[in-house]
Amino acid sequence: MRWDRMRDALHFLADERAFRLRLFGEGTLVGVGVGVVISLFRWLLELTEIYRPIFFAWMREQFPAGFFGWGLFLVAVAWLLARFLAAEPLISGSGIPQVKGILLGRIRMNAQRVLSLKFIGGVLGIGAGMSLGREGPSVQLGSCVGQWCSRLWSRPRTEERFLLTAGSGAGLAAAFNAPLAGVIFCLEEITKSFSPLVLMATVAAAVSSAAVAASILGMDPVFHLEMLPTLPVSAYVWLLLLGAFAGVLGVLFNRVLMFSLEAYRRFPWQGTVKFLLPLFLAFALSFWLPEVLGGGSSLVDTLFRREFALPFLLLLLAAKFAFTMICFGSGVPGGIFLPMLVLGALCGAVFSKCAVAAGLIDPSMTNSLIVYGMAAYFAAVVRSPITGSVLIMEMTGSFHHMLALILVSMAAYLTADVLKGEPVYEMLLDRLLRLRAKLRQTPAHHRVITEFIVGEGSRIDGQKIAGISWPEDCLLVQVRRGETELIPTGPLTLQSGDFVYAMTDEDDIETLEELAQEHIGT
Repeated sequence: MRWDRMRDALHFLADERAFRLRLFGEGTLVGVGVGVVISLFRWLLELTEIYRPIFFAWMREQFPAGFFGWGLFLVAVAWLLARFLAAEPLISGSGIPQVKGILLGRIRMNAQRVLSLKFIGGVLGIGAGMSLGREGPSVQLGSCVGQWCSRLWSRPRTEERFLLTAGSGAGLAAAFNAPLAGVIFCLEEITKSFSPLVLMATVAAAVSSAAVAASILGMDPVFHLEMLPTLPVSAYVWLLLLGAFAGVLGVLFNRVLMFSLEAYRRFPWQGTVKFLLPLFLAFALSFWLPEVLGGGSSLVDTLFRREFALPFLLLLLAAKFAFTMICFGSGVPGGIFLPMLVLGALCGAVFSKCAVAAGLIDPSMTNSLIVYGMAAYFAAVVRSPITGSVLIMEMTGSFHHMLALILVSMAAYLTADVLKGEPVYEMLLDRLLRLRAKLRQTPAHHRVITEFIVGEGSRIDGQKIAGISWPEDCLLVQVRRGETELIPTGPLTLQSGDFVYAMTDEDDIETLEELAQEHIGT
């Protein structure tokens, strides 16, 4: 059986065109499944956004019985979340670091269990008003569908990794009606390489999932706004300042997020009690500051339509920031993607308010700066500026601001880099792997065919194969240089841009990618 699986894994190297065609078909089917799952997930969360304010208003009329009943409900939600996380720790938080760990061979996932518990836990936590987003869970739910399909079709683990990646991109595409952002997110953040095989599966899955979601929920963009005025080139200097402002706040976001996670880990009361704090805080905020509840897409729409005083904008920014830290740090199933974009919008609103008051920009540019703030904050926190720019264009339905979006994103990216800020999902993955190592939750060894690209200036760029310290039991299978197939013999010198296919243990994938990672200044 083992040799049969190895033969299947190597088969695509003999006929890559046929394998790409198969990946396209399988990716399409995975995308359809992901589209259905995420559409149901989105629909339930949108229902909670609609009915939560109505219920709170009714509950105030039924005081004190209504308050007592809601308190009992929150205790039940906290108890369920604690049971879910005890049964499956991988459903905690966003889900994107978990997907990255699976692709690196460092984590194993039970797709059916994660899919069901993450789905229900996400609806309960986000639906109760926590400041969490649906995008991270959607990425993880999509990866579960991809893995489940692979196992259903008895595909080798090499192929399963492509389908799992495709499902991840499809999840983001369906969550935000953003198929292009789903594809780029997989290439820029999940795999960090431009693989033709990953591209083939992911494009098919992202497009089909977005089409399914659009047919079920409609094609409206996530944020509803009128046509934005184009910022004149003479005003681009303010984009650099906005990017720097968002970059500083983005670095602060990542550092406080890690502090919150560690504070909860040392919290003396774990389990049910730990989840009661964010749940009851959401209940209190429903009376005093309901704008910060939930993911926050309605708040962004409100920023586009109404003008707020600067003190209230600063209050919203501080409250949304703190509430997001408290909610995500607890480990409730939910992402930071959408709250992060809302914080970016508030950054843009605060910056534009100050700039207008100082007479630096025209008030008509306010909404544009709110949009640019979202892209800049995303780039500073995630360190994926292209994904952020494309995502904002698709989410707002505005494609006339590409140059400005990329400029402000790069300004935020460079500011975060100067301040030595780390990408949030890399930090979360590193923390996850360290905690699992302490618990000795190491996966069993499995042999897979992995694909990596030789980066310019990497440790293997310009080196002969025989002179490279490869992981133990790693077998190079093939090297592709453009359309040319090369036999990986000892005297062959690797060049930047080469695609290398190797059979190795799954837990050595990360080592191979570090060997091939591009180094600047070498």
